[in-house]
Amino acid sequence: MAKIEKTKGSGGTGTCGSGGGSAIASKFQDQMIESSLSKIKYKLMVMSGKGGVGKSSIAANIAVGLSKKGYKTGLMDVDLHGPSIAGIMGLEGLLEITPDKFAIPKSVNGLKVVSMQSLLHKEDRDKAVIWRGPAKTGVIRQFIGDVQWGELDYLIIDSPPGTGDEPLSVAQSVPDAQAIIVTTPQDVALSDVRKSINFCRVVNLKIFGLVENMGPFACPCCGKTIELFRCGGGERTAKQMNIPFLGTIPFDSSVVKACDMGTPVLGHDSDGEFSKSLSEIIAQIEKRLAV
Repeated sequence: MAKIEKTKGSGGTGTCGSGGGSAIASKFQDQMIESSLSKIKYKLMVMSGKGGVGKSSIAANIAVGLSKKGYKTGLMDVDLHGPSIAGIMGLEGLLEITPDKFAIPKSVNGLKVVSMQSLLHKEDRDKAVIWRGPAKTGVIRQFIGDVQWGELDYLIIDSPPGTGDEPLSVAQSVPDAQAIIVTTPQDVALSDVRKSINFCRVVNLKIFGLVENMGPFACPCCGKTIELFRCGGGERTAKQMNIPFLGTIPFDSSVVKACDMGTPVLGHDSDGEFSKSLSEIIAQIEKRLAV
């Protein structure tokens, strides 16, 4: 079985093997994946119908929030073409590899993090990762089975937008995963999020709930409520599609700054409206997925 390796030259070639060509190697990797997942109590995939809704920042901050509460938490970035978790979390350098070729997750204040970005040499990080579906599936399987996650209470999985190979691979490889779907209130995003909901139903991926991001916020100058988008679309969609609505998170420019600086806002600011709203969602995770 091909193990994860630090590699160079991501354009057009894989950085990780596809899990071995023989049936024996594939069966062995299945056993490794099963063993790894058996040590993780709950798996939550954060997904969205379209890009630009703040999905990765939500995933990162949920993971940080759970970790701050003392839960053993992992954060796995399966957005292979546009990994942003490494930047949001302020990760530098490559993953360490054990002598038997297993990857050791990066640690951020006890939070274990794995991202495609941490497998690329610095000079290769601006190159496009040009892979077909089987290669992407192979890497995601390795992220699960060939990484030393150890015992975890929660594994947060950041998936790319849409309903393509990556979320499908997670749904097939992690049968007990649940989906947190992120949207913004405008009609274009809501149309796409309905596709994500139906995707989950087709592949039998349980939906934990829907989050509406970039909701109304107070003007920092006058305190007047500002709506970037028409308000309430996420909650209406959740009711129409008969799924749990987890809440609305207000737009907050400090979240953008924090992510750019590699310091998720929930890690250092618990008083802002964004942090308070996200903490309420984390409380729902704790209640419904009690450790």
